[in-house]
Amino acid sequence: MDARPLPFRPATRDDVPAVVALLADDDLGRAREGGDLAPYLAAFDAMAAEPGNTLFVAEADGRIVACYQLVLISGLSLSGTRRAEIEGVRVAADRRGQGLGAQLIADAEARARAAGCGLIQLTTNAARENAARFYRRLGFTPSHIGFKKPL
Repeated sequence: MDARPLPFRPATRDDVPAVVALLADDDLGRAREGGDLAPYLAAFDAMAAEPGNTLFVAEADGRIVACYQLVLISGLSLSGTRRAEIEGVRVAADRRGQGLGAQLIADAEARARAAGCGLIQLTTNAARENAARFYRRLGFTPSHIGFKKPL
């Protein structure tokens, strides 16, 4: 069953509480997202001030049902290929399995191409096995090993 196509738009500061709710709506998110909106609003303001760093949302029935962040990165590797990084991909629990995630990735890819990117990349937590299968199905390959270190 496919969801009707939903347009993705740049998020506004008013969308932050709904996006935070999406980020917190799974086992991993519940353990790491907080209830105080102040740091999220500050982060949104910082993102909004950075060129090429945009949070996108989709709405249905008057509520935010999906989100992702797209960060455009210029670099020297791969002969100066510009790349796009996708972060914070979330689809509301009641909308999963309906094609909205594929629409989200297609939207991100179209925006990345329009910005001159020749590569799109993302990471997913190793515990998110369903997400890994989903990304593989959409043509992503697990070509690198990711590392993170809290600062």
